[in-house]
Amino acid sequence: MRVLIIAHDHVSPPGPVAERFRHHGFEVAEFLVVPEADFPEPNVVREFPSLADYDVIVPMGAPWGAWDDDRIGNWLAPELEFLTKAIATDVPIFGICFGGQLLARALGGSVAPGPKPEIGWTVVHTDRPDLVSAGPWFQFHYDRWQLPGAALEIARNSTASQAFTNARNLAVQFHPELTVEMLTGWLNNGGRELVIKDGQDPDVLLAHTAAEQVSAKERTNQLVDAFLRDVAKLI
Repeated sequence: MRVLIIAHDHVSPPGPVAERFRHHGFEVAEFLVVPEADFPEPNVVREFPSLADYDVIVPMGAPWGAWDDDRIGNWLAPELEFLTKAIATDVPIFGICFGGQLLARALGGSVAPGPKPEIGWTVVHTDRPDLVSAGPWFQFHYDRWQLPGAALEIARNSTASQAFTNARNLAVQFHPELTVEMLTGWLNNGGRELVIKDGQDPDVLLAHTAAEQVSAKERTNQLVDAFLRDVAKLI
């Protein structure tokens, strides 16, 4: 079986999410939407791979808004079309943060800026702890989805909906793929100023992430296992 992981920028590798897919025997293919050279002007034209080549799709996070058709529409519209085709042909999708917001849009929902950013490690209230545990999970987002009627919300907090299912698809608002190295990349590419603007200390956030990394990976493994077993029904 093959999984296509859609990375939207050069500092967001799939980390332990990809590792867990490999653990279950998946061949992992990665598709980078915005190369590093285009990061300052991200509205690139991209042709997405053939859907027929993959058994599951994992669209990941991005530093841009899943609602911002003006800034990234050259690839945002084709990616939404790609995910819509996956839904129509019953190819499972595991959407992470921005990728989960795209899944909401592809199902007929919407995405817009939330009342405040969520940055850091947070606990969520979950109806399905067997699928999405309470965490803590790492958050770094400014937007939130409004769910279509076809989706079932299964986790939330006071700021935003945190997870939903639809048929063989799962979306999460948080970042189960996060590692210390990944957060360092985000901080070095504009994230440090965003964390400071949010009233936090980036170095303390890194230290917290280092302390959380081992247990966070265990939660990620459980999440991927449950998605593949109970939602996508591929293992």
